[in-house]
Amino acid sequence: MSRTRKQAEDWYRHPKYYEAIFGADTARELDFLEAVNALYGTGGRTWLEPACGAGGRGAAAARRGYTLIGYDVSPEMLAHARQRLPPSLRRRVHLSLDRMESFAPRRWRGRVDLAFNLVSTFRYLDSEEAALSHLRHTRELLRPEGVYVLGFHLTDYARTTVEHERWVGRVGQEGVICNTREWPPDRRRRRSRMRNRLEIIGPRGRRRIETNWYFRTWNEREAEVLLTRAGFQLVGLYTFDAAIDEPISWDSNRLDRILILARR
Repeated sequence: MSRTRKQAEDWYRHPKYYEAIFGADTARELDFLEAVNALYGTGGRTWLEPACGAGGRGAAAARRGYTLIGYDVSPEMLAHARQRLPPSLRRRVHLSLDRMESFAPRRWRGRVDLAFNLVSTFRYLDSEEAALSHLRHTRELLRPEGVYVLGFHLTDYARTTVEHERWVGRVGQEGVICNTREWPPDRRRRRSRMRNRLEIIGPRGRRRIETNWYFRTWNEREAEVLLTRAGFQLVGLYTFDAAIDEPISWDSNRLDRILILARR
C-alpha cells in the first residue's frame, strides 16, 4: 500500500491540478459572460479578468475574438497561462503579475468593456481597505457603460457548522480529489478559517497538497455599504450556476452570488 505524502504548501503553485477541478465549466461561463455583456454592458470586446489564475478563461475568450487583460499574484499560474497560448492568440492576451488591490495601469483606464471574476477570489482581500481599493481600481478601468461581473459569497454569521465541498478531476493518468472546508465565521474578526486538500492519485502513488488560509466575510449590509463606497450599483444578480435566464433578487436565501456591477 502506498503512503500519502503531505505537502503543506500553496495549491496555487500547481496550476494543472487547480485547473483540473475548476476549469471544466469554461465554455458555459463564457456563454454567460457574453450574455451579460449584451444585456447589461457595452457588448464590446475588451475584457479584464482579475486573479486570472491558470488562464483557461482568458485563452478561451481570445479564441472567441476578445482582447483579454489578466493579472494574478501567482507566478506559477501566470507561467501556465502564458505557456498555453498559441502564437496566434498572444497578441490578444495581456498578462501581468499584480495584486487585486493595486492593478490599475494607465494604458487600460476607461477601455475595459467587461471585467469578471466568477469564483470566490474576492474573499482573499482581507480588509475593507483592500476590497475597496480593488473595486475602485477596477471601476477606473471600465468604460462608462462597462460592467464588473463579480462572484461574491455572502456570509451567514449564524452558521455554527463546518461546510464541506468536494470535486473530482483528472490530469492525464492522475486522479485529483479536492476537498475544501470552511469553519464557522468569526464575526468580530470578519473572517472564516479555510482548508483545502488536493489528493493526487497516480502511477507514482498518492500525495497531498494542503493549504490553510482565512477568507474575509461579508453579510448583505456589509456588502451594500462596500459597493456604494466603491462607486458601483447593482444592476443584475445571479447564483454561481451562471444561468442568464435565472436572475435572483437581493433577498434570496442563496449566499453564492454573481453580482453585475455598473458604475454609478
